[in-house]
Amino acid sequence: MIVIAGFVLGGVLGALRAKKRGGNGKDIAQWAIVHAILFALIGLFATLFIHRSL
Repeated sequence: MIVIAGFVLGGVLGALRAKKRGGNGKDIAQWAIVHAILFALIGLFATLFIHRSL
């Protein structure tokens, strides 16, 4: 669940960041995808850490 939330949150934040910097549609899509993958990876490691610690 953390991974999915991270993916969605990262996509939204990446798109907003690119739009704020004046990017076109392709820029916004690229920033959204990169941020979504990064946040999903962070969520994956957080999930693994939580499950290992229990």
